[in-house]
Amino acid sequence: VQLVESGGGLVQPGGSLKLSCAASGIIVSAFDMGWYRQAPGKQRELVAVVNIRGTTNYQDSVKDRCTISRDNAKRMVYLQMNNLKPEDTAVYYCSAHNQWYDYWGQGTQVTVSS
Repeated sequence: VQLVESGGGLVQPGGSLKLSCAASGIIVSAFDMGWYRQAPGKQRELVAVVNIRGTTNYQDSVKDRCTISRDNAKRMVYLQMNNLKPEDTAVYYCSAHNQWYDYWGQGTQVTVSS
């Protein structure tokens, strides 16, 4: 099983990024898919999740700025992030969860700085 994130990078405050997660070795439609992040010195936290029914949930600090989506046929999960702030700087991880399995990607760095 592999979850491979891409799309991170350096962006100025107010800018946008779209993160992508390519999944292999799993049937994506059988998993709740999420994005988490971990900033230096802080615990990993949920950013957004989309469950197997397509219902989404967001951390309060990003809910007006981020959109999570999934394409089960392509085995892809996306996180569109707009109006990025310096406090969004973190390593962003893709995750796949169900009642039996729990998978994580290696992460992609997002840095918001002028």
